[in-house]
Amino acid sequence: MSVTQSSPRGASSPQAPAEAGLHARVLDELGTVICNGDPPAGSVLSIEDLVDRYQVSRSVIREVLRVLASMGLVETRRRVGIMIQPAEAWKVFDPQVIRWRLASGERMAQMRSITELRTAIEPYAAWLAAERVHDDEASDLVGLAAKMWAAGKAGDEARFLDLDIDFHRRVLVASGNEMFSELQLIVAEVLAGRHHYHLMPHYPDEEALQLHTDVAHAIQRRDGERARRAMVRIMEQGFAEMKSMWERTAEPGGE
Repeated sequence: MSVTQSSPRGASSPQAPAEAGLHARVLDELGTVICNGDPPAGSVLSIEDLVDRYQVSRSVIREVLRVLASMGLVETRRRVGIMIQPAEAWKVFDPQVIRWRLASGERMAQMRSITELRTAIEPYAAWLAAERVHDDEASDLVGLAAKMWAAGKAGDEARFLDLDIDFHRRVLVASGNEMFSELQLIVAEVLAGRHHYHLMPHYPDEEALQLHTDVAHAIQRRDGERARRAMVRIMEQGFAEMKSMWERTAEPGGE
């Protein structure tokens, strides 16, 4: 898991860059620990214990806890302390929370919930895009699908990931719905997670490549229903592929 490159707000002292790096490290490590359920919900955190564990200042720990509280992972209660909150309280749309959950033993449950969300939203976004997309945007989408095909056939995983994220981002944006467009960060996290945790084959399935091409051409032809159906198949095929690869790894949590 890469260290989150966030920084404390308002930091202006000469030590700010170093403190920002400590904050990012501790936030990433503690966020991952909480999302992994160890310690479990209801546990009380001590600032002094966290200072000793991470070897950082109290100010860094306080800022980390403030950020975690804003995400719903912890809550400060009078006469109790800093309590870890149950998953139901978490800001599950926060990209960092998604990243931490993907790093936990509940990885496939997180993949499943996001895929279900995407299946509800992205096909309709493709349907709307067929009505609302500009001609040059539609042409760019077709060209992007062709580049995905080339990168997939070449086994260029890094290039394919970048193109895949861009493809789904463009469909969401082309829908003309600003709330759909905001989901692009979530989609980017789950696609990056698939690659990071080896839930994507080195050479993408040819059906997946064809389906992206089908979506792009359907949008270009203003055929919303065909675009919607092809996007549904992308979601179904992608999750089936992840589930199969997860089961072959025999990791805990594979269902």
